Amino acid sequence: MNERLPIAELELLRQFEQRDPGGWYAEGFELYGPAEYGRTSGIDTWSKDPQFLHAFLAFATANHSGSIYALWRLDGHTDDGTDLATLPVVVFGDEGGVHVVARSLRELFQLLTCDARMWATDECAYFYADEIDEVDEDHEPSRRHPEYVDWLKREFGLDPVADPDGAIDAAQDELGERFDAWMRRYVDDH
Repeated sequence: MNERLPIAELELLRQFEQRDPGGWYAEGFELYGPAEYGRTSGIDTWSKDPQFLHAFLAFATANHSGSIYALWRLDGHTDDGTDLATLPVVVFGDEGGVHVVARSLRELFQLLTCDARMWATDECAYFYADEIDEVDEDHEPSRRHPEYVDWLKREFGLDPVADPDGAIDAAQDELGERFDAWMRRYVDDH
């Protein structure tokens, strides 16, 4: 069966991945296949409410230890004709935090050019890039990272992100309070 992902940007990324399966291009990032797309496992630890679960479309792992990237249907609204690729990206962190990290899929794709693991604590989300040199002097860039950077430029005209933390901060400034207020309807301690 040759299933496709329902969002053109994700399908293009999947096709890029399939050219060299297992060839990492962004540390910790792994796109879900069509059968896993939209799964609620991990997200359902926050709330089992069907409206809450329907508000998120999980599409990738954010690190090697269980964090999840998902699109957030703003305020839980669905079926309004919105291009799903333009929805904000949220990370559900294995360290306990849930945060908006990008304003769209393309913005997340650009963030992935920092080639570092995503961490989401209760307080914030960030890429582990700043600590890599201090923690792991033997850290090697992902093997396909240069190819990914070229792909991103060719497909979307996007350059590598200059300031990953600043980009996450911009997404938080624009959508963080709105997201947090929405989450509090379902999760008491958010």
